[in-house]
Amino acid sequence: MSFQRARNDEQRAERRRLILATTRRMLEQSPAAELTLNELSRQVGLAKSNVVRYFETREAILLTVLEEELGLWADDVTGRLAPDATGAQVAALLAETMAARPVMCDLMSIHSAVLERNVSTAVALAHKRGIVAPFWKIAQAVMESLPGITEAVAVKLVTVAFLNAGALWPNSRPNAALREAYASDPLVATFQPDFEVELRATLGFVIAGMLAQA
Repeated sequence: MSFQRARNDEQRAERRRLILATTRRMLEQSPAAELTLNELSRQVGLAKSNVVRYFETREAILLTVLEEELGLWADDVTGRLAPDATGAQVAALLAETMAARPVMCDLMSIHSAVLERNVSTAVALAHKRGIVAPFWKIAQAVMESLPGITEAVAVKLVTVAFLNAGALWPNSRPNAALREAYASDPLVATFQPDFEVELRATLGFVIAGMLAQA
């Protein structure tokens, strides 16, 4: 930045963009659980007290990055989902596009248990409103591909994808001790899921049930 102190809305917006861009870069290198506000502040080049002027907590920053990721995911899905896609193809595309966004999946995995636990009501409300648009955008595309699926059901499908991806992600990325355990016993290794394969199968079952009910 060419300025030491943000004095107008444009400069404050630039500071926010810098904080978010730096956070994203850090998340591409290590999990969100390892990201600290102190290290983020150091990499941004601002005092910690200055960073929290723009985002009240570390979690508030990560929730904003998640909202951006969800928007990009929605663009990807709607740009690729054919209007005549089958249920199996919808499930495959949702799983594939989620697997291609590791930062999003990592944030999903700690969304409710961590990220939403250290923010104010105002930030929580803004976040929930921020994820409405991408959810509905994907839901509309799903409705066009799968006749008979209502908006409420389509939104439920996106929600199921979100929740299942968050649960599968950490299980599909074991630590060193678990990797050794899996390598030593083929039976135990069956507990390690392949993220994309398992998510595609789960969503396939869910869509099949939705279509049958419709």
